[in-house]
Amino acid sequence: MTTIGILGAGQLGKMLAEAAAELGFKTHVFAPDADPVAAAAATHFTQADYEDIKALQKFAASVDVITLEFENVPVAPLKKLATPIYPSPAALEISQHRVREKTLANSLGIETAPFAAVRSPEELRRAMETVGVPGILKTCTLGYDGKGQWKVATPADAPPLPPGDYIYEGFVQFDKEISVIVARGTGGEIQCFEPVENMHRNHILHTTTAPANISAEIAAKAIHTATTLANALEVAGLLAVEMFITRDGHVLMNEMAPRPHNSGHWTLDGCNVSQFEQAIRAVTGMKLIAPKRTAEKVVMTNLIGDEVNHLESWKKPGAHIHMYGKKESRPGRKMGHVTILSPRD
Repeated sequence: MTTIGILGAGQLGKMLAEAAAELGFKTHVFAPDADPVAAAAATHFTQADYEDIKALQKFAASVDVITLEFENVPVAPLKKLATPIYPSPAALEISQHRVREKTLANSLGIETAPFAAVRSPEELRRAMETVGVPGILKTCTLGYDGKGQWKVATPADAPPLPPGDYIYEGFVQFDKEISVIVARGTGGEIQCFEPVENMHRNHILHTTTAPANISAEIAAKAIHTATTLANALEVAGLLAVEMFITRDGHVLMNEMAPRPHNSGHWTLDGCNVSQFEQAIRAVTGMKLIAPKRTAEKVVMTNLIGDEVNHLESWKKPGAHIHMYGKKESRPGRKMGHVTILSPRD
C-alpha cells in the first residue's frame, strides 16, 4: 500500500495527510473546495463534487484505500467504488443521521437523552408531549457547531419545519461533557484514548482537557460505550463519541463521528501517538499504538474567528500553537488551536 485517499480537505484532512507522510504514505485529497488547506499537505488533490461519480471513480482508482475527514459525504456514490473505504458506507449511513445513531445506541443498551423522530409539525407536537419540554430540535443530518439546532422551551417556540428529518431530544441536566476517541483496525484491534472533558462556547468546542475530571468507574463506562459502538459499526479508523455525564452518574451518548475529532487535537502534543497517526495506522492495517498521555494535564483551546489575531498572549512556556493555514477568518470558523502542557512533578 502506498497511497491513501482522503475525502475532505479541511484542517482534519491536512493533519491526516501530514501524519500519513510521516509514516511513508502518499495521499490524494478529494474535495469540492477551491484551494483547501489540506491540498498543500497532500501529494495530489482533486477538486470535484462528492456526487461526481466519474471523478470519484478516477480518484478511487489512484489510491489503495479511502478514508475521510468528515462524515457528511453522500453515501450513494461511495457504494459504487471498488476501493476499500474506511469507515464503510454502512457505518456512515448510521453515524451521519442522529435518529439512526441514537437508535443503534439504545439497541446496544447504551443510554441517550429521550428522543423522538420528527418529520412534520404534528409529529413535533406529539414529541413535545411524550418527551416533554424544554427540549432541543435538531436536523438529523449536516448540523454541527450549533447549526441546525433550536431550543424549544414551550410549544410556542417550535420553529417552522421545512421538509426533512429532525430529532427532538429531551433537555438533559448534565454535570460534564466528555468524549472518547477509539481507534479500531481493519482486523478489529482496539485502542482507546482516555476520556477528555469538553467545554463549549456559543455551541462550538472551546476547550478540551485531558484527563477528564471523572471517576475511574465513569471513565470505564465511557470507554465501554465507545468501544461497543465502534465494534457494532465495524469501524476501521477512528470513532469519536461525545457523551453527557449526568449529576447522578449516568453516561449518555450524545453524538458520534467516525473520523478524527476536534476534541482529539490534544494528542498532537500531549500523547505518545496522535489521533491522526492512529487513524492512518488503523486504515492501513498497521499495528495500533497504546495511547499514553505524556503530561500531567493537557488543555487544548480552539482559536475561533478573529482570536487568531491575538497569538502573542499564547506565546508562553508549555504552549504549542497550531495554525491551519486558512486565509480568511470568520465568526465561528476554527482557525487554529493552542495546546498547553502541564509537566509531571
